Amino acid sequence: MKPKHIYLIAGEASGDFIGAQLIIALKKENPDIKISGVGGKLMQKQGLRSLFPMEDLSVMGIAEILPRLPKLIGRINQCVTDIMVQNPDMVLTIDAPDFSFRVQKAIRKKMIEPPRQVHYVAPTVWAWREKRALKVSYFLDAMVCLFDFEPPYFEKVGLKSIAVGHPMIESGIIEATPALIGSDDDHVKIGVFLGSRNGELKRTGSILIDAVRQMKAYNNKIELIVPTLPHLEKTVTEMLAPLDIPMSVVTDQQDKWSVFKACDTALAVSGTVGLELAVADVPHIIAYKASPLTAFMIRRLIKTPFAHLANILLEEYAVPEFIQEDCNADLIAEKAIELMNNQSLRDQQKFYFSQVREKLGINNRPSEKAAQFLLPLFNRYVRT
Repeated sequence: MKPKHIYLIAGEASGDFIGAQLIIALKKENPDIKISGVGGKLMQKQGLRSLFPMEDLSVMGIAEILPRLPKLIGRINQCVTDIMVQNPDMVLTIDAPDFSFRVQKAIRKKMIEPPRQVHYVAPTVWAWREKRALKVSYFLDAMVCLFDFEPPYFEKVGLKSIAVGHPMIESGIIEATPALIGSDDDHVKIGVFLGSRNGELKRTGSILIDAVRQMKAYNNKIELIVPTLPHLEKTVTEMLAPLDIPMSVVTDQQDKWSVFKACDTALAVSGTVGLELAVADVPHIIAYKASPLTAFMIRRLIKTPFAHLANILLEEYAVPEFIQEDCNADLIAEKAIELMNNQSLRDQQKFYFSQVREKLGINNRPSEKAAQFLLPLFNRYVRT
């Protein structure tokens, strides 16, 4: 019997982790399954031969996408052609909806007998553009969601859906212990998370660095822990050099959670990292400044009053947010200094974080739940 064949596409580091865990879970259920597609180092470690570098897809925002659109269109066409040649049983895209959905729509249109089509990490229809749930149902067969409140948005338009839990739960974050990093004296360790994209580094990361400069003026006994991705290390190091503050720039993903937990307080560019810091029990604030065009478009559509996923899950302003006009170094520094010095504020955040961990279901194995959901869907020609 011909082995089942799944084509996976991940577009950024978080998707690479999800993809790698999913490959492990699928192979556990079906050792002969064939894997192909696009992914990063983690997926490649599990046997994937990536069609092209995953980093080519790591782009976000309207103004950010436009300059790279010709290359992205080329990669879309390359993926679609490869899928048509390989003719897998299932195509599963992971997050990166700007790219993923274009690929999924193209193969649904071009292939006479398309594979089963699934997306992992639901678009945030609960935050904005709820009508996208109906639109994706036209070219997808199923949706793998992270949060319990998401499946109803897709099920009501006839799209088979499941909530599997957040992938970080099986990443070792709960069990990790703080890394021995930096000095062992009375310096306060400030985590600085500058973003995973060049645009984020430029617009928001630079503002966070200005805030850190003010924090040093208030307390010269701080040192920085700066986790980043290997391909951004040079840029990040150059941006931080003028601060003249003791720091550790860390790119090793192996001990990521131990590095997180070594931070006393953190400043972060808004994104998945905010939820990661909450689960890791690190008091923090978030900030984000998009291009004016991207911000204008989002504001016309956004429905949720919060940006931080912990705040959204709790429906509480648990973590301070400095978004767009509020993304100001003076405001950020003032709140960060207060959080750094006020134990009761840090304890309050940690109380909220314990509630976040409960909501995420710390005993789940999301990849295994996802694999068990996907395997019955491999019968490619029976559509619901």
